[in-house]
Amino acid sequence: MVLCKLPSLSVIIPTKNRPSDLELTVQSLFQQTLAPRQLIIVDQSYTDESRQRVENQYTMAPSRIQETLKLCHIWDSNIPGGAVARNRAMEIADGDIWVFLDDDVYLESDFLEQIVAVYLRHPQVSGVSGMITNYCRPSWTSRCWSWVFARGPFHDERQPIYWQTDALRYAEPIPVNKFTGACMSFLAELIRKHRFDENLRGLSVGEDIDFCLRLKPGKILVIAPRARLIHKQSPLERSRKHWLKREVQAAFYLYTRNWNKGVKNKLFFTWLIVGYAFLATIASLRRRSVEPWRAFLEGTHDRSGDVT
Repeated sequence: MVLCKLPSLSVIIPTKNRPSDLELTVQSLFQQTLAPRQLIIVDQSYTDESRQRVENQYTMAPSRIQETLKLCHIWDSNIPGGAVARNRAMEIADGDIWVFLDDDVYLESDFLEQIVAVYLRHPQVSGVSGMITNYCRPSWTSRCWSWVFARGPFHDERQPIYWQTDALRYAEPIPVNKFTGACMSFLAELIRKHRFDENLRGLSVGEDIDFCLRLKPGKILVIAPRARLIHKQSPLERSRKHWLKREVQAAFYLYTRNWNKGVKNKLFFTWLIVGYAFLATIASLRRRSVEPWRAFLEGTHDRSGDVT
């Protein structure tokens, strides 16, 4: 698809019990230099506080937003997780580009304008993500562990890009293989019949990477350093389980779904699990607790995607 005119945007935000975070996200969306045509919020909250706050922001938004943007708020607490929520929104999205955001991000004012600019300047691009500006470079030991154990398809090329947010402020789009669900966009025609894995529940660990990997061959995905946002990673509705469970669970899920062919991938996966077992051992010894090892073992057995 070649975009010869300014494309229309459908913005999709799944949310659950984060009214304050969602309000700030929507506020930043209503302050964009380029207004979307459609905002679809799929709300899994137990109360309607989020809906009320969004509607209040909409009534206070600039007139150009109210004249241009169609607000669709779906409130259904029975929706079982982020993957299903995104699919529900995709059923009614009607823009040329679909933008997926988490409910705890804050966009710079020209975020959407910069996203669209990439599609217009580079018509071969299939999807565009933004630059998350508040991800800190991890410790030397953490980076060393990743270099040693996260090999092949398990290497995450996105994180080093986020760590250089200032140096890359005016850089050209950077090719990647996968996006984060906190911030990703695609040409609608590319994903119109594509769906997130509804076997995942709750936080739906790995849904974003799996979605990208299962796009048609030949796709071109890029991070646009000039499209900038903060991902606050709200503590609300996040997992109360040990982080090892989430990481191991995602590794098993992605390997089983996408990377379980070939001797190399099998070796890369086995080596990664050895690395997680090493971390669990060290953590258990330091804490004098079996909790890290229990989390590691739970991650190897639970494939539901729900780590709550």
